Amino acid sequence: MNEAKEALRNIEQNYKLFLQQQFTFIGALQHTRENARDTIRPVASISQVQSYMDHHCNNSTDRRILSMFLNICNDLSKLCHKLETVYSGNNITNGILERCKMLLSHSNDLSAIRAKYPHDVVNHLSCDEAKNRYGGVVSLIPVVLDCLKEWVAHTEKLPRRALYNVSGGSAASEKRAPQGAPARAAVSQTPPSVRPEAQISTRNKDNVQVQGSERVRKKNLNDTENHSGKLKGPWKPPGRHA
Repeated sequence: MNEAKEALRNIEQNYKLFLQQQFTFIGALQHTRENARDTIRPVASISQVQSYMDHHCNNSTDRRILSMFLNICNDLSKLCHKLETVYSGNNITNGILERCKMLLSHSNDLSAIRAKYPHDVVNHLSCDEAKNRYGGVVSLIPVVLDCLKEWVAHTEKLPRRALYNVSGGSAASEKRAPQGAPARAAVSQTPPSVRPEAQISTRNKDNVQVQGSERVRKKNLNDTENHSGKLKGPWKPPGRHA
């Protein structure tokens, strides 16, 4: 998860640099659209921007900023596919990734999406530009970044054992751990071997108990003989006896 958040932070840093050059980006789109004689329809897909840069870009500044936009979109797309491969989630997290992949599809129509507060990219456009030309394309990256932040927030609430796919290797180890736990517990509960000194002490104690039992047995035997008629006669005073 830390690796995913680090990759997301790196993309955000690149986007901040791009955001500082939004007017340059809009200018590059305007120039290439004019060169393509395509000024009526809005810029509504990533493939459209790619086509403008490949076939209708006449200067390095426009090429650099258009390439920067496409590289950020490509990095976001790679991150989405990696997250889908490595991490398993629930319907919410999987739905978020599906939406991100759909938005980043080169043929997807972006004309209807708009970045909302706290993003102000649309506010930097004129009303006509925002509504009819560039509102969707400038909103794409911030909307996807918000979705990925939402994915991270939901994923961090999931149990660790449900977080990784088998391809990542962590799910299998998480599932095997409980099976091995009883065995370890059983080993830890095995009593340690008795030391020789303790064994000798135990034997001595047993001998004492046997000897004591023998004396008790002899005493009981004598008592039994006395009670069975072998007792001496009653005491008589000295003198003549009948």
